[in-house]
Amino acid sequence: MAKEKKPHQVYTLLVEVGRKDGDGLPREATGAALMVYASGVDEAEAVRETVAILKQADMAPLDVSGYGTLEERLAEGHDIEDDERALMDRALDENAVIVAQMTPFYDKA
Repeated sequence: MAKEKKPHQVYTLLVEVGRKDGDGLPREATGAALMVYASGVDEAEAVRETVAILKQADMAPLDVSGYGTLEERLAEGHDIEDDERALMDRALDENAVIVAQMTPFYDKA
């Protein structure tokens, strides 16, 4: 019997990363937050794929927070701009993980 394929959706994830040699973060940064759009049949798969890709890119993922699919975010009242929707569409079309924004953290102590 053929296994029915679940449709992919795009999930919005916020990934906190620490420092690792070769991670590409600014030298003074102590880590960063990455806003990511990731395709998957469910959020767990999107998280696994995102973490695996970030590790391949010599990054050190520490924590992942999920914000749901486009439909879930709209239902919660999020305002989603056209450029953000375009990145989500691209992640779905390419079955990809797209880093939309990177915000470095700096220790001010």
